[in-house]
Amino acid sequence: MKNNAMKQITSERFDTDWLQTLDTLGPGFDARAAEHDREGSFVTANYDELREYRYFSAAIPAELGGGGACYAQLTDVIRTLGRFCGSTALAYAMHSHPVAVNVFKHLHGDPKATATLRKIAASELVIAGTGANDWLDSSGEAVRVEGGYRVTAHKRFVSGAAGADVFVSSARFEGEQGVEVLHFSTPFAAEGVRLIETWDALGMRGTGSHEVLLEEAFVPDAAVVARRPAGIWHPMWNVILPTALPLITAAYIGLAERAVELAIAAARHKPEELASVVGEMTTAMTLARSVHTDMVHDNGDHAFTPSLELAELTLARKSVATDGTITSTAHGLNNGDPIVVTDVGASGWTQDQPYYVVNKDTNTFQIADYRGGTALTASAATVNYQTIQGKLFRVHGWTFVTNDNMIGVD
Repeated sequence: MKNNAMKQITSERFDTDWLQTLDTLGPGFDARAAEHDREGSFVTANYDELREYRYFSAAIPAELGGGGACYAQLTDVIRTLGRFCGSTALAYAMHSHPVAVNVFKHLHGDPKATATLRKIAASELVIAGTGANDWLDSSGEAVRVEGGYRVTAHKRFVSGAAGADVFVSSARFEGEQGVEVLHFSTPFAAEGVRLIETWDALGMRGTGSHEVLLEEAFVPDAAVVARRPAGIWHPMWNVILPTALPLITAAYIGLAERAVELAIAAARHKPEELASVVGEMTTAMTLARSVHTDMVHDNGDHAFTPSLELAELTLARKSVATDGTITSTAHGLNNGDPIVVTDVGASGWTQDQPYYVVNKDTNTFQIADYRGGTALTASAATVNYQTIQGKLFRVHGWTFVTNDNMIGVD
């Protein structure tokens, strides 16, 4: 069954040139990007156009009613979107990766995944979910009732929620097998599902990454797609990570490529000492591209063999591509010092929220959500902290100078 399905997806493609269509749509996305960033408004018009051209079912096999785009084509679409509008690219990537996981499962004989893909393609449904925010432990509570579960949870950072039809998430359930995590989907329009518009980050402001409140929302048994023990690694992640992370990273690669072009153009008539800075920037860009290409190659258009080794390698490559180390000569900070982000470009770091220094060295440091926490990755080209104003620093291999809370290539 697996081999037959693989032949079908490669031979029954639609004739749509997804990238060529984006050449037409993209300039409009680009023209609206600054307004969305200023207002913190969702990229509604962009989503409407993507839906009109059926991009939300582009990666679903043609025999299931989708566009038949292969995995590499999907990453190219997301990367190209990133060049026009980072928020649109990231929100679309967060829709695309659960679709792609279902394509993998369909190709490997999962009838639930097949039915899900048919339903998405038939109505051009848009998905948003909690993803890695729930990670191994998840949050919220599922209570067993007749025919399913009542779920109560408060989910944060749901990228694309403002434009989605279906919410995919998870919750903890305590039953005879101990504490398990149930993975499920529910319509945003369902009773007990409420969107809370709280997203006010410093970058990616148009993603509509609001919070979702589940208030005893009913999840039928048929909507539960997986269950696993809470708090420990499960083989499902060996499928999810090699499928999801290359797609998400593609959004940042495209955004970074365009930012590099703009930075080089801005630096063209600047002092010669910027040459080394430009060199570091282009080297970092080359490394990110190379690592991302390897991630896409290893996916093999959903033909990879799930393994812990590949999952670990994918995570390592993602860390290389989104390094969050900040370089500031003799910054004087110590591990645990609180800092406040006051300005940033293209990141999900939240305005005026305190972060804490971790992994401090003489000239570098990273930041975490709490003292001693795990370092956050950087999806940003620019960052400004109150405590290092007026100092030269680097994020992701890019160098900037702060001056009166403003940032620019100097």
